[in-house]
Amino acid sequence: MATVNQMQEPKRAADAIADALIGQIRNGSITLNDALPTERELCEQFSASRPTVREALSQMQMRGYVETGGGKRPRAAKPSIQAILMTTGSHLREILGDAESAAHLEQMRQFIEAGAAREAANRADNVQITKLQTALEKNFTSIGTVDFPATDIAFHRAIVSVVGNPVILQLHDMFVSALLEHRPAMSEPEKHDTIAYEEHREIYQAILNGDVVTATNVTEKHLARSYRARLRVPKHADLSNQTQLSGQEQKP
Repeated sequence: MATVNQMQEPKRAADAIADALIGQIRNGSITLNDALPTERELCEQFSASRPTVREALSQMQMRGYVETGGGKRPRAAKPSIQAILMTTGSHLREILGDAESAAHLEQMRQFIEAGAAREAANRADNVQITKLQTALEKNFTSIGTVDFPATDIAFHRAIVSVVGNPVILQLHDMFVSALLEHRPAMSEPEKHDTIAYEEHREIYQAILNGDVVTATNVTEKHLARSYRARLRVPKHADLSNQTQLSGQEQKP
């Protein structure tokens, strides 16, 4: 029986268990799609507690070596970029309550989409342009309705799709869905939607014209404006109350 203490490197128990099981998956001792041993069996195998085993399984899932769901036991899996990104996406949602973290993700989205707009203006073919035009038309007809956010995402996604990179597209889908879930509602949705649509139209026209500089610049300004428009308005200080307190302090 292999124990944690017998493992060569002085790693934390959960790390060591995860590495050991991943090694078995890699060398074929555990076949892909086969169910892993039960938690009880793993506890006995590695002389570890259930929380430690569960942490190890969680690590394996994050690294793409375990699939869960459907009420079944965790199964051995082969890592894929898409699966790893999807798992990471669930953790991203947990940190979006932090305003600074959300701002970093907005910056990542801006970087991806500005680059995609540049590539689209440079090399989008007729089919891709047609898909982009269709997405823009749907965006127009949804102004002022609850469907606008979805058509907004679809328009930007059509631009990112031109790049033809599934990793970039997965990153985009992950960031945008996570960000929009946590965005506050706008006080004047129709006004906001109209401004956003007109900016989308400018981006589309620049891509259609093959104007790389304008497509990139308008996309960057559009995303920056959209983000800043949703920032909370700073509170006003109660100057009258402060003045009154100051006057009271000056009295003998």
